[in-house]
Amino acid sequence: MRVVRIGSGSGFWGDAIDPAEELLEGGQLDYLCFDYLAELTMSLLQRARMKQPDAGYVPDMVDHMQVLMATAKAKQTRLISNGGGVNPRAGADRVIAAARDQGLDRLRVAVVEGDDMLGRIDEMLDAGESLTNLDNGRDDIANIRERIVSANVYTDASGIVNALAQDADVVIAGRVSDNALYVGPMMHEFGWRYEPSFNDRIAAAITTGHVVECAAACTGGMSSRFSEMPAMGRVGFPIIEMSEDGSAVITKLPGTGGCVDEFTIKEHLVYEIADPTNYIMPDGVADFTALELKDLGDDRVRLSNMSGRPRPDTLKMVIGYEDGWIGEGLLFFPWPDAMRRAAKARTTLLERFERMGLTARDIHFDLVGVNALHGPAAPEIHYDPNEVGLRVAVRTHTRAEAEKVRRACSHMWIMGPGGTSFGTPIRPRPVVATWPCLIPESFVHQSVDILEA
Repeated sequence: MRVVRIGSGSGFWGDAIDPAEELLEGGQLDYLCFDYLAELTMSLLQRARMKQPDAGYVPDMVDHMQVLMATAKAKQTRLISNGGGVNPRAGADRVIAAARDQGLDRLRVAVVEGDDMLGRIDEMLDAGESLTNLDNGRDDIANIRERIVSANVYTDASGIVNALAQDADVVIAGRVSDNALYVGPMMHEFGWRYEPSFNDRIAAAITTGHVVECAAACTGGMSSRFSEMPAMGRVGFPIIEMSEDGSAVITKLPGTGGCVDEFTIKEHLVYEIADPTNYIMPDGVADFTALELKDLGDDRVRLSNMSGRPRPDTLKMVIGYEDGWIGEGLLFFPWPDAMRRAAKARTTLLERFERMGLTARDIHFDLVGVNALHGPAAPEIHYDPNEVGLRVAVRTHTRAEAEKVRRACSHMWIMGPGGTSFGTPIRPRPVVATWPCLIPESFVHQSVDILEA
């Protein structure tokens, strides 16, 4: 039975590149896929593009392609990424320029576009779409209309399939769904189509893509068994061995760190999902409750009996909008009486905010080492710690107000308790909030353009 080998080269913007290099050198891969995007990433990239028109792609993507594409071309491994962000064409231009510098003749780079809906929001509103916020039910998007900086829809794998059919060596997309990076090559290789007879096969592609899309997260990373995981600093990224019948094996390279077993696969299978019977993606709907897992040993786990339903007629769109500023500070206090020093500093900062006329939407304090992670759920401590940090974060409407927070924290050099120490001064930063909503699939049209070095 025909098998396609697909490696995971990145799980986020900032991920390590050395495991991807190992995969490319020793994995005998047909494809190597790179996921860089999160929901807020698109808004941040759009802000960068507003400042500089030829920005807006993920810089890591260009760096990774520069390092990998010559070897990939020689090994006939095709590279697929969503690192185009909000400007896939500019990212592709950079990759093409790097290919020319390396003398890579006839490298074909595909640009997949169609997810950017920023210029069509009014069109959708005029067509009667409410763009109701999925998180809170709000349908008053007119109140934020002038502050919107991005609007990107999660698209399916059809653009990637199209690009591969045109013999692309490198595919650079925008906001395709994370697992579409893997669904695309499977559909291309096996001829699966968006038809009822292929529902289960596409669901299998979605399922396996979901398992590996965060790279080391299914080879030991983030595991509740982290203490058992060997050599995580040399962790191996996962490989999908996908069979034409819709079954698959998840594995990694021999001798690399981490682990692939039934438990690591189960841990990531339930990561970032809601209803396990109804995992809705642009390419289809997967049911995670019917599949069968079998640990084959030697870092190999087989997935079979995967099933699902047709793709939905609506797609998720995430709108990013400007929502004020954050001013922030971080102070540290030593034993003895570290907690009392922190409490005094908190009171003093509030007095300074009042004296400076700070206009704040929200003021938040954390005690680092005590309740910064668990907040009010953290139990009280009844001992005097060696040290404690006090973090203050203030939400404001303007940068000028946020700047008052930094200045008030600097006043604590003299006004604060004895022994006060400081983290690096933190500049005010703009807040980009998200507004998730659903739009009809009919509004979305992907396009593919091939550039050649």
